Amino acid sequence: MGDIKDIRTVTVCRYIAPLREGGSLPALAEADDDFKYVLKFRGAGHGVKALISEFLGGEIARTIGLKVPELVFANLDEAFGRTEGDEEIQDLLQGSQGLNLALHFLSGAINFDPAVTTVDEAMASKIVWLDAFITNVDRTFRNTNMLIWHRELWLIDHGASFYFHHSWNNLEKHALSPFSLIKDHVLLPQATQLLEADQQIKQLLTKEKIREIVEGLPQDWLEWRDSELSAEELREAYINFLEIRLQNSDTFIKEAQNARQALV
Repeated sequence: MGDIKDIRTVTVCRYIAPLREGGSLPALAEADDDFKYVLKFRGAGHGVKALISEFLGGEIARTIGLKVPELVFANLDEAFGRTEGDEEIQDLLQGSQGLNLALHFLSGAINFDPAVTTVDEAMASKIVWLDAFITNVDRTFRNTNMLIWHRELWLIDHGASFYFHHSWNNLEKHALSPFSLIKDHVLLPQATQLLEADQQIKQLLTKEKIREIVEGLPQDWLEWRDSELSAEELREAYINFLEIRLQNSDTFIKEAQNARQALV
């Protein structure tokens, strides 16, 4: 599964194209290792908090045996983007100097379509468990955030997870939340093995592993202007959130089971 310490740092050398309309969204870019990446910008909407969610969500998914494109730290130097003709994109690039996050571009991948591909119950349960655990609001029928690549299912886009850090009040209450939005999860109908998934995942996602993942966050992603907490205090808050949530997983499992029951 790899180790957090194996995460590479690349330098972006070419902006290829925005992936969706608008300048504050991801882009396809090429780095100095000659690979193409989906680049997530620290200067976009939710700033480094979206990068933190993407990093933590992706690394937790990888730890529990789910497929996620390789995550790399992506450096944008000061000169990058000056020749970009689109002013909105140029502003985004200039506002994203320093360390960003990128996912390896899966060339030829197609969007997961639940009408075409059936996910087996064990994997569906694991993915539903993951998204309830990290409070990911964005894996719905409207936007599945999964790809089929080489006939395998890959998870992308965890930037809408950990939404407690946008308000940053009453962390314990958020950690104990049943996460009612799981009712909209695209794989909920197939998630019949949540208790089995819970047992398997807890053997992999230990306290030590949680700490190792959170310790992998770059220091300057945790130096927030809107917070009086130090980077180390923020790190500990993420660790506490994840540990409390893991210890009380029965809360969100029951919520998912009840929501599934209402569907089927």
